[in-house]
Amino acid sequence: MRDWLHNLPVAWMTLAAFAVTYLLAGVIFAVVNLLARGERARVFKSMSPGMLPPLGILFGLFVAFTASQVWSDIDRANAAVNREAGALGAVEILATGFPGEPEARMRNLISRYIREAATEEWPAMARRTGTLKITPPALAEALRLTLSLSPQNQGQETAQRQIATALENALDARRQRVIISGSQVNLLKWSCLAVQAACILVAIAMVHIDNPRGSAIAMAIYGAGIAVSVLLIAAHDSPFTGEISVGPEPLLQLLPQGKTS
Repeated sequence: MRDWLHNLPVAWMTLAAFAVTYLLAGVIFAVVNLLARGERARVFKSMSPGMLPPLGILFGLFVAFTASQVWSDIDRANAAVNREAGALGAVEILATGFPGEPEARMRNLISRYIREAATEEWPAMARRTGTLKITPPALAEALRLTLSLSPQNQGQETAQRQIATALENALDARRQRVIISGSQVNLLKWSCLAVQAACILVAIAMVHIDNPRGSAIAMAIYGAGIAVSVLLIAAHDSPFTGEISVGPEPLLQLLPQGKTS
């Protein structure tokens, strides 16, 4: 449901965050001032300004709590892709120990896997529909090729073991990135942020009920802080979705020149 927001360019996402926040602030400002009549106005005026700092601190804690998940997911996604690229690069280096047809075949399989990951898996992960049910055929074939090799000396025996280990590491890194691609801030966390933001805006409107201009300015300033907090989290919410996302560039760098597509 939130994919439309994650797929927006950052400029449009910024506009959306500020528009929704200021719409909420405008509605709250209008409702509070509409209700500020007679006895209710005196009740609103009795609200202590001292309640604003605790509300702001709570909102900051909610933002920090939510953002910590987002930063962790981004770091884990980058680490998984870099680890996968490193493992595949090691395979290509170790394959030189088997010159000729085995080396060429291994390199072709790695290149095929990288192209399939970039053109098929990445779009699926962006939609959070990546699956672990099917082992990539190219890597499975590369592993079978590795196990079928007949080492002629101790160096080739060592290279064979290390190629198999590197392919297993690549498969594990792929599994990690596919799992991470399904991670996002859940609806409960977004709801808590929205409720806390609304509480702060309501409190500001009530505290400054006898000064509408001052109330509007204070709500606009605080609304900007709310909007940029939401923007920061939303722009990094899904590690493989949107303009700011983890791409397959580390893998694509392993492809021979002129064969990146």
